Amino acid sequence: MLNRRTFLTAGASSATALLAQAPGQPAAAAAAAVSPFADPDFGFTALIELGSSYYRQCDPGKLLAVLSLIKPGDFESAWKAFHDAGLEAQALAQDASSKRHVVSAREAYLWAAGYFKASLRALDGTKDPDRMYGCWKEYAACWSAAAGLFDPPAERLEIPYGDGHLTGWFLRADNSRRRKPLVILNNGADGLENSLYADGGAGALARGYNCLIFNGPGQGDSLWERKLYFRPDWEKVITPVVDAMVRHREVDPKRIALVGVSQGGYWVPRALAFEPRIAAGVADPGVWDIAEPWFTHLPKMVRDMLDTGKKDPFDHVMAGAAAANPRTAATLRFRMRPYGMASYYDVFRAVREYNLAEDAGRIRCPMLVTDPESEQFFPGQSQKLYDALRCTKKLVRFTREQGADQHCEVAAPGLRDYTVYNWLAETLG
Repeated sequence: MLNRRTFLTAGASSATALLAQAPGQPAAAAAAAVSPFADPDFGFTALIELGSSYYRQCDPGKLLAVLSLIKPGDFESAWKAFHDAGLEAQALAQDASSKRHVVSAREAYLWAAGYFKASLRALDGTKDPDRMYGCWKEYAACWSAAAGLFDPPAERLEIPYGDGHLTGWFLRADNSRRRKPLVILNNGADGLENSLYADGGAGALARGYNCLIFNGPGQGDSLWERKLYFRPDWEKVITPVVDAMVRHREVDPKRIALVGVSQGGYWVPRALAFEPRIAAGVADPGVWDIAEPWFTHLPKMVRDMLDTGKKDPFDHVMAGAAAANPRTAATLRFRMRPYGMASYYDVFRAVREYNLAEDAGRIRCPMLVTDPESEQFFPGQSQKLYDALRCTKKLVRFTREQGADQHCEVAAPGLRDYTVYNWLAETLG
């Protein structure tokens, strides 16, 4: 999921003051907030962790204790508070595992993975973001240990992709090995495996679906260990994933659903426009144009540099913005990493390719599009996608009164799964 509401801030040069931010975020909110829940970065991370407690990935009381240690606007304190909680939970998990307390070990490993993931979200804002890879490895070890303790255990897959592979985790609903519908969960820009376990995986298993969680290019170990980066033509990712899964005897090839979370709300519709074997698709939320939040608050003068091919001036302006504001620098590192580009100019040009204008009308399978109130990253885009669809379709709005009013309904995974899986049951049969 996207975790930066503040997208770009600062002054760029003597000629230009550059101010830009992600959609839905007031300019004043970039200032340090008193409460971690109110801070534009820490608050969303806190809501993600709080919501994940619905599926036993964190203890709410421990989360509140962690948040009490975070200083306003201080990324180092956020990193340390969550990372220390991860180490503590990991020790609990190892102790339980050594005594063969399987349920306790699994839950504590899930806690640890969640806290390590949250600490990763703070690292770009610290003075030492190079700790990122080591922290990701701590997260990955705990997720892998937890997955191995599921009942039945999750099966780690290597899905052929180009000259290498993508990592997948096949979660079976039971040990029967009978053919069942399959839900493929597609992550977004910064989610990890345990994000998808909370955003659909646990809900799928509870309802008798088999489930695949996988890391596409730019995601998880595809990014950190194989240096695979985002691509706009996501059908080139989903087609080999489907190829691999239809070979499993437990998978009903006529009842495969593809569910996209966060920026997955772009990946999924794009893939569905070209991959006919998917029986139903979900975009949570709908993402029409990934570039929009990158450009919404970019001054015309700077956009013109991009449009006229002035790479060096554009990079100079953006570097000035980053140097002038730590949150800008952190956000740019965070945003650019999964694209694998070092030049601001290159990545801003590249993201323009990520839109559905020419593809949405090609989708033939039924689609569910979610539209949370107060969507802070892609406001209005769910409606745009829904309007462009020519297939059987449904738009579901989530509201503040339901507690499901922000990006991906992160604080209300129960209601989200209730909605998505009821629709899937009625659609897949």
